[in-house]
Amino acid sequence: MATTIDETKIKELTEKEGDKLNAKLGKSHEMYKRACEHLCNGVASSYQLRDPWPIYVDRGQGSKMWDVDGNEYYDFNNGFGAMLQGHANPDIAAAVNDRFSKGSHFAMPDWDDVVVAENLAKRFGLPKWRFNNSGSESTMDAIRIARAYTHRDHIMKIFGSYHGHHDAVMISIYADYNNIGDRYHLKSLPYGAGIPQATVDLTVPVPFNDLDALEHRIEEMEAEGNSPACLIMEACLMNMSIVPPEPGYLEGVREVTKKHGIVLIFDEVKTGLTVGPGGATKLFGVTPDMVTIAKSLAGGLPSGAIGGTNEVMHVVEDGEVYQVGTFSGNPLSMAAARASLEKVLTPAAYEHLDRMNQRLMDGCREIIKKYDFPGYAQGFGAKGCVTFSPHKITDYVSFRKGQNAALNQLAWLYQANRGVYMAPGREEEWTLSVFHDEKACDTYLAAFEEMAHDLTK
Repeated sequence: MATTIDETKIKELTEKEGDKLNAKLGKSHEMYKRACEHLCNGVASSYQLRDPWPIYVDRGQGSKMWDVDGNEYYDFNNGFGAMLQGHANPDIAAAVNDRFSKGSHFAMPDWDDVVVAENLAKRFGLPKWRFNNSGSESTMDAIRIARAYTHRDHIMKIFGSYHGHHDAVMISIYADYNNIGDRYHLKSLPYGAGIPQATVDLTVPVPFNDLDALEHRIEEMEAEGNSPACLIMEACLMNMSIVPPEPGYLEGVREVTKKHGIVLIFDEVKTGLTVGPGGATKLFGVTPDMVTIAKSLAGGLPSGAIGGTNEVMHVVEDGEVYQVGTFSGNPLSMAAARASLEKVLTPAAYEHLDRMNQRLMDGCREIIKKYDFPGYAQGFGAKGCVTFSPHKITDYVSFRKGQNAALNQLAWLYQANRGVYMAPGREEEWTLSVFHDEKACDTYLAAFEEMAHDLTK
């Protein structure tokens, strides 16, 4: 049994560490006050908020970044997982500079589009591709394609998963687990205001790692005349710490969706390229009908991609679905993506990422054991985390019951005050870059051990 952490001690240390960090962020505070005059909440996205004020960044290089106050951090957030290539990667910079000198935008195809599509087809085992500008666009386009292909309106998603900020998937992401229904009838709940109820009703959530509940809900929907067009899901959940599929689960999902004529979409916006060269699709050995990619595709430039089978993508090729966008396949983004795929994300790079991630997870496990700390380490490729729960998390309900949110926040503060910037929020997940080394990993481990010591002494 793991040590029970005193909640009062967590609160005391959180206040102490919060004051310590805020004292180092004077320029960020001043910038925040000015920013709030014309920028909502002083940030460009609600996910950039931090209480009492955001940290404003100045620059980044390799595995590090510096804020406007001059504080230096190893960047373990990496732009919410987008900077697998590291900050200011010279191969990406050279490709973008060369492309910019020839023109930065035409809204016309160029050769890099073709090369990137060929590379992604080889990596993910899906033959047809289209490009856009973000993860949200990718999942939005994929769902529209699936609806056109199946001539159905309803969609399914995993309860607790985030798939971007368009209305169809801003459903059942985060809620009081006492009010979400049972595993066979999870509720469709809007994530924030402004989402029409008609849209909410078209999105049906199901639990992760539960084949029985999935097929039960599908059969109910079919009996009601509302067969789903698609199931969009992460093959490995990435926003509840990291929750891998149980043995046989993905294979079962593939079988069930084929049986019922449902398009299976793997949202690889977080896992694509980061957990391995062919994402979760190759890592777990199950090929969906479609994948969506973004974040780490183009080394920090806005870019997204949709891959699919010939059958499903036929509705795009024959003009039934208008998959469009002024900046889709933008030359700068495609030049960056090509350089990343050909020169940065090489077999040697993935070997390095695997070594660094294993160093982190082994170190975390030793610390957890040493202090009888409530948690466990989990990760793949460049992704990893410590899940602050004494019990294994397999789905949203076990996450909400087991995860210690207060401990998660304290861990973030400990890391920030000791030179490591983690992903803000509930996941406490890291994304390494090709520039992270032993020193970066050991800095993280030292901060984690100091927290474990302070909480259990």
